[in-house]
This record gives sequence, C-alpha cells and structure tokens, in this order.
Amino acid sequence: MLEIFVIAYCIYFFLNVYTSFMQIGFVSKARSMPAIILNTMKYEEAGSYSIEKEKVSILSSFYDFVLFILWIGFGLKSLDSLINVDQGWLKAIIFVDLFIIINWALSLPFELYTTFKLDKKYGFSNMTPLLFIKDTVKTGILFLLFGSLVIAGISLIIENLPLWWIWGFAFIFAVIILINMIYPIIRDKMFDKFEPLKDKELESKIEKLLDEVGFKSSGVFSVDASKRDNRLNAYFGGLGSTKRVVLFDTLVEKLTHNELLAVLGHELGHFKNGDILKNIGIMGIVMFVFFAIFGNLNDELFLKLSINNEPYAIITVFLLFSPILSFFLMPLISLISRHNEYAADEFGSNLQSKNDLVNALLKLANENKSFPLSHPLYIFFYYSHPPLVERFKELGYDVYKISDPSDALKEEFNIDDE
Repeated sequence: MLEIFVIAYCIYFFLNVYTSFMQIGFVSKARSMPAIILNTMKYEEAGSYSIEKEKVSILSSFYDFVLFILWIGFGLKSLDSLINVDQGWLKAIIFVDLFIIINWALSLPFELYTTFKLDKKYGFSNMTPLLFIKDTVKTGILFLLFGSLVIAGISLIIENLPLWWIWGFAFIFAVIILINMIYPIIRDKMFDKFEPLKDKELESKIEKLLDEVGFKSSGVFSVDASKRDNRLNAYFGGLGSTKRVVLFDTLVEKLTHNELLAVLGHELGHFKNGDILKNIGIMGIVMFVFFAIFGNLNDELFLKLSINNEPYAIITVFLLFSPILSFFLMPLISLISRHNEYAADEFGSNLQSKNDLVNALLKLANENKSFPLSHPLYIFFYYSHPPLVERFKELGYDVYKISDPSDALKEEFNIDDE
C-alpha cells in the first residue's frame, strides 16, 4: 500500500512540475505576441508575473517532495517517539498539531517570498510585517483551539465507533458546513473591518438586484481588503442567516455601479443555478471517497511507516496523502466549475447587460494582472474558471479581432477611464 501511495505521489510531483514548465514556455511565447484583453504594459507585466509564480511553484514542488520523503522515511517515526501519551485523542491532538506546525514552518519561506517580494514587486501586496505577524498569530490561535477540537472529535469517533469512517465523514462534513456559516463572522471579528456601504445609492441598487433574484442576505458590506492586497474581488459569504454580500474596497473604488452590479449578477447566477448546493454536494462526494479510502487502510502501511494504526496516525496519513487524490480529482471538478462559470456569465449579462459584464471583466483582468492565455494542460489541471479569452467568446466577442485592446476595447464597450 505504501508503494502505491509513493508511486502516486511521484506521478503527482512529475505532473505538477511538467505543467509548470509547459506553462512557462507557453506564456513566454505568448507574452512576445500582440497584447489581447490587457493593455500592452499590463499584458507584458502579467506574463512576467505568471512566469515568476510558476518558477516559485516548481521550486516549492521539489521542496515538498523532499519533505514528503523525509516524513515517510523517518519523520513520522521520530515524531511518534517524542510523544508518550496514553489517551488516544490527546496524542492525536499533540501529534497532528505538531505535524501541521512543522510543515507550516518549513513552508514559511515560500509564503514570505511570495507576499513580501513577488507580490510587492508587481504591486499587489500591501502587507506589512506587523500585520503579517498579527494575522499569523490569530490564525494560529484559531487552529489550536478549533482545529484541536476537531482532531479530538474525529479521534474519539475512530476509537469508539464501528465503521468509523462513515461517522467521521458525517462529522467533518458538518464541521465544514458550520465553518462556512460562521466564516464571515470570524473574518469580521478577527481579521477584516466589515462596514455597511457608504455609497447608499449603490447599496440601494444592490438590494434591488438581490430582491429581483430572491437572494436573502444579512447585509451588503465593504471590507478593507486593500490593507493586505490591491486585487479586486467580491464574494457572497456565509450560509443561511449569515449570508452577506462582501465587496473589496478596491472593487468599489475601481468599478462603476453598473459594472459592479454585473459582477454581482454573475455571482447571483451561481445562486440561481444552484451551484452553491452543487459544490457542497461535490465536496461531500469527494470527502466521502477520501474517508472510504483512508478508513480502510491495512496495518501494513502503518508498519512500513513505523507508526501504530491509531487515530493520530490515521489522521496524519490522511493529511499527508490526500493532496495526491485531490490533484487527480481536480480536472473533473474544474471542468464542472468552468461549465458553471459560463452559465453564471450568461445569467449576469442578462441580468445587467453584456457590455457591463465585459467592461467589468476587462477592468478586473487589468487591475489583477491576469494573463489571458494559458497552456491547455495547465487549464485542464488548474483552471476552475475558463480562460478570459474563452469567456469573452462565449459572450459573443472575439478578442483576437482587436489589434490594440487599450483603445479598441474602450471604444467597443464604452469603457470610461477612471
């Protein structure tokens, strides 16, 4: 069994690195061609950013591969020998917490480089060392408190219930639903500053749009995302009574009212098409498959890892090997997601207007420096959203007919400089 997992991880590692190399070569060639969607300067900058990200990804993949070998070679055994605790749930908390903390600490250089070097170089990150430390401490506290409770819960289920993996799945699935419900509240209280929209005219238009499609929310809020990042975004957070519309302050600043309503119209398309429930269902199916696999591992695997077939080991093996299964399932999940995005674009363009949605996508692409082209293999594995070129085609517009997008697109879609 261990051999199968190792071979699967090697394939996973190879595909990760290979697709990154293919993406770098593809973008390098595309970057030298006439710009599309983005203006010329942003097009070249977005291409450079994409290439640098993939180089970091390749280095990170090699680094993770070495860590994986070290963990299965002697790391798990060494960590196990340091923890002498009789209670299964307590040992699971200590062991799994340490496993996660060690992995986080070892991956920290990549996070620091991306946040303070790469993203700052391209004008994205506004993160300060003090804010980074505050965020890290708060995240750590939440993990130690709530993460440890979840670990204890699944440990007790493993120890006391027959067919524990079925009950474990139900428990974790319920926890994820709960997290989605309280996530906006946690963000509001501990990380971000949520405020009612100051632009009451915009708020009134948004509420009218929500009423039109029957979307009930607890309010429309602006969040001070610019203190960390300059990218533009918006989302519907929470479930049930905690649902709220959240707009990044950067989005409110850069988009016109009609463009912003078109973006929200796209998100409401997901709501109207039942994509939220579909995604929850897909997540549940994937998680059930994971629990079915990791809940029926034989003792031989744990023997080769030199650890006991106990709750702490089962949970850790799950965390160590689940990224492999996720990677091979992602193409199918992403295919479904891309289909849903096309449908949401259609809904949003009909709810507001096609021109407003296209204008908004153009501004989002330019402000977020999203390179509009990618290698087909890279799209197959990683794209949950269709490439911008394809989204524009589905909306009835071929960007390749434009030789100078910085001027021609403005004329075509009546984009105002702001």
